Amino acid sequence: MQDRVNLGKALPAIYKAVAATDELATEAAIEAGWSEGFTHLIKMRASQINGCAFCLRMHSRDALASGESADRLAVLPGWRETGYFSTKEQAGLALTEAITQIADGQLPDEVYAAAATQLSPAEIASIEWLAVVINMWNRVAISSRYPVAP
Repeated sequence: MQDRVNLGKALPAIYKAVAATDELATEAAIEAGWSEGFTHLIKMRASQINGCAFCLRMHSRDALASGESADRLAVLPGWRETGYFSTKEQAGLALTEAITQIADGQLPDEVYAAAATQLSPAEIASIEWLAVVINMWNRVAISSRYPVAP
């Protein structure tokens, strides 16, 4: 595999700005009432779609450390078919998926409308920011080929 430029090392000021944005988005989500563990599940779901092994490993560990169950992590890709997630969490996961796949139909009105029936504006905004930031991190890690080894 060809070596890649490590974006964090090449332009550390931008990397630090992304990290600061991530921290603000997570704080906003917690202030909006989302659990810390669920913020990691949101980040995991986007990372699953994007195929970012580095972020998946990190956020699965963080989710477990913050009290998420192994069962919720295990069923996350099939969340629609489980009873593990509340209607609010389902709305957040649907928003995350739509934002992650924004090139495929943008953020469909029906997804947003369904979320708006379950979530407050602060809950919607915080989930959307979490999705935006983790998608940025996925692109940093994947394009830099951050190593993921046992």
